[in-house]
Amino acid sequence: MAMTKMSLATPLLLAALVIFILQVVAEQPISEAKGESAILQESIIKEVNENPKAGWKAAFNPRFSNFTVSQLKRLLGVKPPREVVLSYVFQGHCGSCWAFGAVESLSDRFCIHYGLNISLSVNDVLACCGFLCGQGCNGGYPISAWQYFVRKGVVTEKCDPYFDNIGCSHPGCEPIYPTPQCSRKCVKENLLWSESKHFGVNAYEISSDPYSIMTEVYKNGPVEVTFYVYEDFAHYKSGVYKHVTGNYIGGHAAKLIGWGTSEEGEDYWLLVNSWNTDWGDDGYFKMRRGTNECDIESQVVSGLPSARNLNVELDDDDASLSASI
Repeated sequence: MAMTKMSLATPLLLAALVIFILQVVAEQPISEAKGESAILQESIIKEVNENPKAGWKAAFNPRFSNFTVSQLKRLLGVKPPREVVLSYVFQGHCGSCWAFGAVESLSDRFCIHYGLNISLSVNDVLACCGFLCGQGCNGGYPISAWQYFVRKGVVTEKCDPYFDNIGCSHPGCEPIYPTPQCSRKCVKENLLWSESKHFGVNAYEISSDPYSIMTEVYKNGPVEVTFYVYEDFAHYKSGVYKHVTGNYIGGHAAKLIGWGTSEEGEDYWLLVNSWNTDWGDDGYFKMRRGTNECDIESQVVSGLPSARNLNVELDDDDASLSASI
């Protein structure tokens, strides 16, 4: 029996050691020389565009025309499960993609489920969720943002607009701004913080099976996904992305809104990125579906909107769900 236990423990220990080594390697800081080099490289564009199996086109995206590798890394604000930190939409001088991805998806779901055309506040989540969500402008955990919607709700953008009204008007978005303070007070005197709150019913992770992800999007609306970013991703212009060349930079979050199959027969996910419309395909991108490209199918999170604080009539399904909660 002792020998049996030892034989079982040995491969488990070896597996744990391998995982630990891979994590250490993945978290190695970028060298100073590498960090100061330009993110956009003619060699990467040439390698991608001359690869007949790439399936996508690379270009010098104006969004990162003067960015270094380190400056792009600052936009990637996703921490892996208590380890990956995300950045989303046009977040300016702050690594807030993890909050943007969640808030944008929930806003869409309020439109889909209740017909409400609202824009929810990233600032509320970024400033007021605290350590439970991560480190604010230094990154956070997507699932924790969705849990915050359930616990505390999120106010509208009109009540608490995004703190960085300058935006990324120059390359590099420097200096990096500190996380804004939580004021719990609407900027407009005629709006009340408590009455401006919109809530989530639940927060959940979705199976990595592509059909489960498609079913969720079809039934309930956009979801938030996280994925690994490599140097070549900054060069994406069109087509179905998959990693071809370049080093790993960090974790990122985006809003997944649909799927399809290219004319060449390649299955893809359709996503909205946070790097404005001068990046990629007018701010959108496609990524290979069904192969867990860049780990995009491994960490998919979302939640359902609540009728709490809303003056709307509920259908039978929504009424039953609200009652059960």
